[in-house]
Amino acid sequence: MAKKILRLKEVKTRTGLGRSTIYLLIAQGSFPRSIALGERAVGWLESDLDECINERIRQSRQHGRDD
Repeated sequence: MAKKILRLKEVKTRTGLGRSTIYLLIAQGSFPRSIALGERAVGWLESDLDECINERIRQSRQHGRDD
């Protein structure tokens, strides 16, 4: 199965989070780390991002939130 790499613009669209929030969550250990694509380019594995989103959904529902 092929791995898909998402750039920041798509990560922001899929999560609804801004750039600074994404990097803050990475620093806190609660968001997938980016992977280096080049000297000045990074991306995220789509599968890692999907796991993170699904975990946030599970946590939200356990705490009685339906947002």
